[in-house]
Amino acid sequence: MTTTGEDHAPARGGPWWWDRRRGAVLDVSLGAVSALECAAEGVPFARDAGVPLAVGVVFGLLAGSVLVVRRKWPIAVVLVTIAVTPAEMGVLMGVVGLYTLAASELPRRIIGSLAGMSLLGNLVVTFVRLGQDSTQKALQFGDWLLPFASVTMSLGATAPPLLLGLYVGQRRRLMESLRERADSLERELQLLAERAEERAEWARSEERTRIAREMHDVVAHRVSLMVVHAAALQAVARKDPEKAVRNAALVGDMGRQALTELREMLGVLRSGGEGARAERAAVPLAAVGVAAAAAASRAVEDGEASSEGPSEGPSLSELDELVGQSAAAGMVVDLSVEGEERPYAAEVESTAFRVVQEALTNVHKHAAGAKTYVRLAHRVSEIAMQVENEPPPEVSAESSARLPSGGNGLVGMKERVSALGGVFVSGPTDAGGFRVSAVIPAS
Repeated sequence: MTTTGEDHAPARGGPWWWDRRRGAVLDVSLGAVSALECAAEGVPFARDAGVPLAVGVVFGLLAGSVLVVRRKWPIAVVLVTIAVTPAEMGVLMGVVGLYTLAASELPRRIIGSLAGMSLLGNLVVTFVRLGQDSTQKALQFGDWLLPFASVTMSLGATAPPLLLGLYVGQRRRLMESLRERADSLERELQLLAERAEERAEWARSEERTRIAREMHDVVAHRVSLMVVHAAALQAVARKDPEKAVRNAALVGDMGRQALTELREMLGVLRSGGEGARAERAAVPLAAVGVAAAAAASRAVEDGEASSEGPSEGPSLSELDELVGQSAAAGMVVDLSVEGEERPYAAEVESTAFRVVQEALTNVHKHAAGAKTYVRLAHRVSEIAMQVENEPPPEVSAESSARLPSGGNGLVGMKERVSALGGVFVSGPTDAGGFRVSAVIPAS
């Protein structure tokens, strides 16, 4: 804002100290009119003072033109007005100068002092002039009429521009304050929206990681067993038709189970995606700033909720069936359970099951035919599991199937366990096998 309370334009478009060309044109016009007025009033002043008329005219032009700098130096304009008051010139300059001074951001004490000086000067000059006129025209005034007329005329020339300037200046400062608050709120909403977008992107990234992990766990185990059974089926198709029929039935069962689990997972993802699209469509564009905070919280909550997976996930009660499927594929599996069995949270049981499942899948891939030990321990505040396999035997005809490895199994297990605050360790054993261990808090 300028000293008169004018608003700053986003980019200065006027010359010198003016923010806009319109303000420059207005001030120059007012200065020209004021200069002409003062020049005209300088003629009688020169006659009364006994100086050449040209001196009075030039003095009036110079005094009136000061109004051009009213926005930059309002105090100077008022002081010049007070100085030329005895010469009875500068009416427009006095009115505009007081208005500009009152509308500026100068301290109130300065505005009040200059306004008082202007009022006092007008009062003295008016009182003297009315007294001279009454003497020359032989008019008779009461003792109270002359002071009353002087005070009234002085207040009439000083109070209106002063009060109007105070009102306009206060209104401009209020509008500027509201504009700054609106800009600050807009910046905060923009920052909040950016933060919400970042958190939503983080939630989407977590969701993609979770989906990839679930797809890997569902597909890798079933397909690995199918490949093992298919290899066994190929080896015994001619030697033992009955065993070949059983292996073919197991392959079919594995395929149907894999398709069922994939269908359930895709159904959950599809329904969640439609709900999210409907929710986004229901939010009007105008409310995006107000809804930014809610969107951020909702994105994080959705990410946390989705990270828990479907409500009906695998549980430890299916562990015997899982071990049985591996045994049916030709793996020698020894399952041992320690401690008292008890129910756990769904995500704890699902994670424990997936760790054992993925560990058995890795045995099928990398150590087909090796004897495997699955140990599960129910402790007071945690559940521990360990899957350890011995060195694989010589490659036989039934275990010659080569299974590809994406390298994501151990990473996915560690991510699952770490998400629940557990500890995951994996690595080769001294005997040449491999061991996977995990400990998950029970609550």
